[in-house]
Amino acid sequence: MALIESNPFPTGTLAPDFNLLDTVSGKNLSLTSIKGEKGTVIMFICNHCPFVIHVNEELVRLANDYSNKGVGFVAISSNSVKTHPQDGPEFMTEHAKKMGYPFPYLYDETQEIAVAYDAACTPDFYIFNAELKSVYHGQLDPSRPGNEIPVSGEDMRKSLDNLLAGTSPLENQKPSIGCSIKWG
Repeated sequence: MALIESNPFPTGTLAPDFNLLDTVSGKNLSLTSIKGEKGTVIMFICNHCPFVIHVNEELVRLANDYSNKGVGFVAISSNSVKTHPQDGPEFMTEHAKKMGYPFPYLYDETQEIAVAYDAACTPDFYIFNAELKSVYHGQLDPSRPGNEIPVSGEDMRKSLDNLLAGTSPLENQKPSIGCSIKWG
């Protein structure tokens, strides 16, 4: 398992639009349909990555803590099912239900959306303001599997708190680290 850092995504970049299958509801959802009134969190994740598994419970807490504050959340899996069939839509549905995801879990079958966001790893996190301009792209927090740092979501929570308070984005945005997106 090779560690990959997320690619740079400049603050102020407009969120690329999408229209993808939500593996939980069975409906296609667009960026406009999931965006929050005050901000939007887009997470590139998958079912099997140990880095995602390590933070899954915090992703649920984070969404539960901020969804009622006007922040929309969505997860997208862009992994190739040719190489990683366990990341396919039917398994995504099961995984989302098992984890109790309070957000849609979308399937990027063509991987076009991962390319549009320049997503590199799972997990890869993006936060956008009400105008869908990037205010944060980086790690959830400094915890990684095996490093004994508790999962807290501190970096994303600080960024979301800044967004909701109308203050400047975090200056020191450390890249997310995880498994590479499995390109098909």
